Amino acid sequence: MWRFLKLYIKSMRLYYSFVTGIAGWLGMAFYEYIANSPFQTVEVVPTTEKKALILTMLFLSWGINQIINDYLGLKEDRINAKRRPMVTGELDHRIALSLTGILLAITLLITYLYLEPIALIPVILGIVLNVLYEYAKGHGIFGNIVFGLMISMCTVFGFLAAGPTGSPYFTSSRLSVLLLVVVMNALMTFYTYFKDYEGDKAADKRTLVVQLGIEKSRYLAAISAFLPAGIFLLLYYNNLIEACANSMFLILGGLTIFLELWTAYLYFNNPRGRKAYYSLAANFRACTCGQATLIALFNTELAMLLFLVSYIFVGFLFDLHTDPRA
Repeated sequence: MWRFLKLYIKSMRLYYSFVTGIAGWLGMAFYEYIANSPFQTVEVVPTTEKKALILTMLFLSWGINQIINDYLGLKEDRINAKRRPMVTGELDHRIALSLTGILLAITLLITYLYLEPIALIPVILGIVLNVLYEYAKGHGIFGNIVFGLMISMCTVFGFLAAGPTGSPYFTSSRLSVLLLVVVMNALMTFYTYFKDYEGDKAADKRTLVVQLGIEKSRYLAAISAFLPAGIFLLLYYNNLIEACANSMFLILGGLTIFLELWTAYLYFNNPRGRKAYYSLAANFRACTCGQATLIALFNTELAMLLFLVSYIFVGFLFDLHTDPRA
């Protein structure tokens, strides 16, 4: 049993947990901001226990769903990641999928019975999008969009699960922030396709990198690094984001842009081989820190803390996975 759990946790690839965790924290922190503001209607500040439960579910959500993703992606993983536990057969996929099913059922029950029933919607959509992603990634940019939408469900869940919400649920400002979450995660997953280029091509998974080829993709990676900042400026100066950009947001935003440019530089110089794999740490940091930066629009201290913690622990957890084939 201990060996199974060890292999299951390894397959969860916990360095990804900050992607879903910080995305969801963004939604929950915004809810708390409303609950403490003059705009409050039925919103109530969630208790510490409730916030801890929501965050635990969010941080574990990537890993639990990753088991499904690994099973659906066995064909290309037999080329890209030959030493992953499910590929080698060390991790029995039937038992692993059963445990994932149980954990997802517990998540649904907790959400319905203890949190907010309406938060079941992003949970279910997230699961559906995760399954859809394995097929969508073989159809160019559609895969990136589906992945971005999947992670944005964590933001919606964090907001809706935190407590009762007055209508409207969605405003132009809230949808604009969700769009930024989608874009940052779509860009992040685009960079991950570089390391899987050979296997995806052999398995006929026509990801964006496979469709364009390595050379064209290198230049697209360089240009795309400006995309999140460009979209934010477009939304902000058209008054589609109501919050004001404060000094902390500008500082963290500047650091995020640097991380995004650094990620693009790494993939431009080394789009293949082991270095493409090790560039994932910078890629994940850029995405999670970018999401933390958005929190600065309404909670500067929390944003700074999450930015620093994300940067440190994404690198630490990634260093525990030094084998590109595992």
